Amino acid sequence: MPIASDVTLGEGVKIFQPDLVNLYGCSIGADTKIGAFVEIQKNASIGARCKISSHTFICEGVTVEDEVFVGHGVMFINDRYPRAANDDGSLQTESDWEVLDTRVKRRASIGSNSTIGAGVTIGESSLVGAGAVVTHDVPDYAIVAGVPARVIGDVRHRSKSLESEC
Repeated sequence: MPIASDVTLGEGVKIFQPDLVNLYGCSIGADTKIGAFVEIQKNASIGARCKISSHTFICEGVTVEDEVFVGHGVMFINDRYPRAANDDGSLQTESDWEVLDTRVKRRASIGSNSTIGAGVTIGESSLVGAGAVVTHDVPDYAIVAGVPARVIGDVRHRSKSLESEC
């Protein structure tokens, strides 16, 4: 069952390939679109009128506010120090790690193949360039790109020279 019974779906949510997603314990706001091969884990929240493109992974602790675009193959991380086993060799359980909350503010856009680190906030209306690795908070309206992602502009003051660099 790719869409668990504990998923809260707002009115008008479109899941284009319901047999090709894995959604459990999450909430998805009204009129949001979900592509194929998307996983959204428990305790994740997606706002209204968002677009979550194919092959994206949204883990526990991630909040995506309204009108956010998430490109193809975006990966969220919720733990800075992941391990499979404890020092004694026993497998870790949920109680062995701390989930760090990550927030994507209203109207932000995240480019394809970006990786969003644990515990960061991506600012309102900001733009994360394709392939960026976000390790620190992104200011509202900032354009960030690179590995690690750095501010390269402001969406309110886009210039022709900046666009020609991309």
